[in-house]
Amino acid sequence: MKKSNESLGLTTCFNLFIIAFIFLFTACNDGPSKDNTKTETNEVEKVADILWNVKAIHPDGQSLDIKVFDNAGKSFDIKAIQNSDQDNLLDVKAIVDGAQLPVKILVSKNQFAPTVAISPKGNAYKLQAITAEGEKLDVIGVVRHGNIVIMKALTKKGKFYGVKAISPTGKQNDIKGIKINPQDREMTSRGHNIYAHVKAMHPSANEDNFILPKKNIKRDAYTSNFERIIWNIKAITTDGKNLNVKAFDATGKAFDVKATQDSKQHSFMNIKAFVEGAELPIKIMQNEDKYAPIKAIGADGTIYDIKALTDNNTKLDIKGVNRLGNIIDVKAINENGDFYAVKAFAPDGKLNAVKGIKIFDREVEMRLKGNPVYAHLKAISQ
Repeated sequence: MKKSNESLGLTTCFNLFIIAFIFLFTACNDGPSKDNTKTETNEVEKVADILWNVKAIHPDGQSLDIKVFDNAGKSFDIKAIQNSDQDNLLDVKAIVDGAQLPVKILVSKNQFAPTVAISPKGNAYKLQAITAEGEKLDVIGVVRHGNIVIMKALTKKGKFYGVKAISPTGKQNDIKGIKINPQDREMTSRGHNIYAHVKAMHPSANEDNFILPKKNIKRDAYTSNFERIIWNIKAITTDGKNLNVKAFDATGKAFDVKATQDSKQHSFMNIKAFVEGAELPIKIMQNEDKYAPIKAIGADGTIYDIKALTDNNTKLDIKGVNRLGNIIDVKAINENGDFYAVKAFAPDGKLNAVKGIKIFDREVEMRLKGNPVYAHLKAISQ
């Protein structure tokens, strides 16, 4: 009987332990999950992929297929991929045996820079346009205007054909190279030095008009000869007031935030904090907040908050609030949680949108002074 009571006691203790464990597990699951607290900009609202055809445009209006060819001569399609409701900035990929390969412009010492798709094994396949006669025309980076590299198909007679992405409904984007890094080399990918990332972007007036550089002149010669234009960054309230946007250090000291037009193009411009003679990059940071914070980062790693200032000097957060494909919406947020648009204003009245730009599909684009960067802040054509 005594042994039986001991067994009963052990059984009772075990049952109580199980009940306590279930209660604890249930209580933990009733709290917010990690997904619910993750940066809202990370939640990409996916739509069924829309594939835009990538073509070279002959002067007579005919379109030429653009393909990549493997070492055996087999051809594969090039597509711009729209995977959200925005079509302002689309990835361009080579579709090779069901895989999507990134398309890049390579660093080159030659006058023109080759455009290639890069395989997981590091093979580089050149992009070429195919004429009606079967002639293959290299697709190249021709000239750089600031953050933009103009791309063309080049004939053997030295003529240039425009390169476009065309949607199933007939909309057209320009195929361009975009640069984040001011230096020639953006990054290294599978053994290749990358000069620019290839994207399909909304057309911009007069950006494509260029004079062919003479031989041995660098592709970015036009950038260095341009007289810089400074654009003002403002948050726009619902009643139409423009609020100054500033960078603040830990002591509360304010510094200007500006977009810098360093070439004739203004479709894709840097935004900088002007701090004691230095121009600091401004990034959307990766973290676990509801909305993604926006910070300027000093050369020594010092962090500066980016805020909009009301008439009574109330500081409003400016954050990345929503992601659509490669674009992050950037808003100032008032004390009631209302969103204000953030824009770049040129001295002559031109207007650009301030957006976060993602080059890669991964969450962390890069680390800057040890800080995880989610997206790059730019002023882009609306």
